[in-house]
Amino acid sequence: MQTDTPKVDCAPAWTEAGTHAMSPLATHDEIARFNFLANLNKYMANVVVGGNKVAYDSRAKQAFRNTHGHEPQGRREIRAAMSVDPYYQMWSALRRNAMEMRQQAGRSMVLRQAEPLRDRARSLNAGAKNLQLHPNTPVPRYQSAIDNHCMPGSYYAEYLADDVSAAANYDAGMFATTTGLFGRYLDGAGRGIVEWLARRRPGWQPARILDLGCGVGHNTVPIAKAFPQSRVVAVDLAAPMLRYGHARARGMDIENIEFRQANVESLADADSAYDLIVSTMFFHETSSRALRNVLQEAARLLAPGGLHLHLEQTPYHAMEPFEQFLRDWDCYYNNEPFWTTVHDTQMLDVMRQCGFAADALFEDEIHAVVDLQMPKVGAEVEDFGRGGMWYAFGAERAA
Repeated sequence: MQTDTPKVDCAPAWTEAGTHAMSPLATHDEIARFNFLANLNKYMANVVVGGNKVAYDSRAKQAFRNTHGHEPQGRREIRAAMSVDPYYQMWSALRRNAMEMRQQAGRSMVLRQAEPLRDRARSLNAGAKNLQLHPNTPVPRYQSAIDNHCMPGSYYAEYLADDVSAAANYDAGMFATTTGLFGRYLDGAGRGIVEWLARRRPGWQPARILDLGCGVGHNTVPIAKAFPQSRVVAVDLAAPMLRYGHARARGMDIENIEFRQANVESLADADSAYDLIVSTMFFHETSSRALRNVLQEAARLLAPGGLHLHLEQTPYHAMEPFEQFLRDWDCYYNNEPFWTTVHDTQMLDVMRQCGFAADALFEDEIHAVVDLQMPKVGAEVEDFGRGGMWYAFGAERAA
């Protein structure tokens, strides 16, 4: 009797990631490392994480009650109870080591080919008017004080002239970190935005689009492809990300994106310069002050009839305290110090304070749209903030 072949419950192979003109070249062993790390991340998110609740219910909660005379109240007391529990310590150490190993795997791969990658980017970027670098752009402390998600030197580190190695590391390793949930080209959020806009404003063609904190343009590219007649400006602090992103987009025959180095808290554009302003997973890498500065800039830059839309981490507001505690892990152990505050922030309240009318505000949920060529695997589970669903918020301006 013939039976259906079961769906394999493993992460997509790293070789399933989409390749492009700037893709680093990997050896057999480098691919094997990424495959191991992707499956370790998937196993941690599907299986190992569940033991934390067992440990909490069976011993950590009671130990806290014995010491304090009451059960833990809220995620901070749950963290106090769990921080001394051996199961949580084991899970936490594995997650931290997995991220450090992922950075080590990516850096060792790209640094051995740093000069060829640099030369490839130089060739693709030669004579480009759409790459605007400003070396004197100051790096704010919320970036300079940390190595974001254990990435040595963060996004902007340069080890040779016109370096792109930080960007190549980020691009190559993200597929393993997210176990394929963002799609072959890591553009699931951008594709999700395009589909959301098509439902919200059928037939709308924004002439001027701004992407805040664009990185290498993973999510800028699908937006630019959806609106080929639009002028798209993608802004980031990090020159390596912009060099790499521009070269990557050019290799994909995307010519309507200007990659610009600047701090998005204060841009040189005139008032009402953009019809559509977007960001994807950007605010959690800033600060409370920067968040407000950026939203005030969005209020200034948004044209009549325009819309701005931001994708971020799921808020804590209606979330169970134990899940809040688990999601807080990135704040304490993954070099994301603003992570918890972003989860706690009432974004619509902040936007009202930044000048947006209450009746113009909205909240929604946007899921990653993954390209059809992406292999399907079993039990795709969000890894507490690194999954394919985001909280979306923004505002529309009256025409």
